[in-house]
Amino acid sequence: MNSVYIDLAIGLVLAFLLFSLLLSGVNEGLVRLLGIRSKFLWAYLKDTLDGDKGKKSIPGTIAEVFSSLPFRRDERPAYSAKPPPVESAATSWTGLLYERLREIDHGKDGKTSIASIPPGRFAMAMMEIVTGEGGVPAMLAKLEAGGSPLYRPLQGAWDTAHGDLDAFRKAVEQWFDGEMSRLTMLYRRYVRWVLAVLGLVLTLLFSMDSLEYGRAILTDNAIRAQVAATADGGAQSLRSLREKCPDHPADPYACVTEVLSAPAFVQMVGHAPVSVRVPDGGSPKWSWNGGEWLQRLISPGHWPGFLVTFFALLFGAPFWWDILRRLTGIRVRAGETGK
Repeated sequence: MNSVYIDLAIGLVLAFLLFSLLLSGVNEGLVRLLGIRSKFLWAYLKDTLDGDKGKKSIPGTIAEVFSSLPFRRDERPAYSAKPPPVESAATSWTGLLYERLREIDHGKDGKTSIASIPPGRFAMAMMEIVTGEGGVPAMLAKLEAGGSPLYRPLQGAWDTAHGDLDAFRKAVEQWFDGEMSRLTMLYRRYVRWVLAVLGLVLTLLFSMDSLEYGRAILTDNAIRAQVAATADGGAQSLRSLREKCPDHPADPYACVTEVLSAPAFVQMVGHAPVSVRVPDGGSPKWSWNGGEWLQRLISPGHWPGFLVTFFALLFGAPFWWDILRRLTGIRVRAGETGK
């Protein structure tokens, strides 16, 4: 009996893990396709370095991250593979910064694809800008005159350094590191809501009823147990098996073969509006299940299972992988943990 419950637990956890990975893959695909991380970073840099008379480029609401940010005017600098010029042609502080970050960039759709700037690299780029502007005081004066929001943190760093350029560089590095940590937390908070929306869409698209899936796993185990009992009990035991397979009264084993050839997990993902079936020795056959899919969605009996699936996906793939390891005893080699 314990093995039945273990099979049930492993089956559910494995399903949640696979669909969580699918959810993460869809989210990562959208992020890369739309360049959301890179746009998010450069919108922050534009606000911080250049300012825009109170108008912010970085999203202020969750809806803007995946709605207006990917499709509005791209704030990112144009990609260039050239080394930093001796005499800069940039007209903004963001442009000056990008000229010194080209070495870590690679082209994509004509815009920079930089989505993460190491704090040390940012500090060195600022020091290069300082040299080009004639020193820290001269640069701070230009920042103040232009109304750049960057003026206050750099002025504080310069006051703390007491004229020491190396101390100023380290202060700028520490400040930017803190800003990137804050920006990362903000981005993750936005992404959690996006993942919740995608998880709901995925659950409804496949009409994944976890409770129904659990019952299907138990049914598979019950049929296997019945087959084993029939094999030991002889022809007399076929009576109960025939009752489970009314479509094959003469050959109940054919019913068992048909049922177990479509395990519970296959049944779980087979309720999408469009499904595919691959017969033995044949080509894939696509079928439209829109009517059945819609009926499942509006059936209150499936709603608790949909809700369980939705909340399970919110835990994420790492959580379910850890649970699966604990249930199955899978161990990660020490050399792989650091990768």
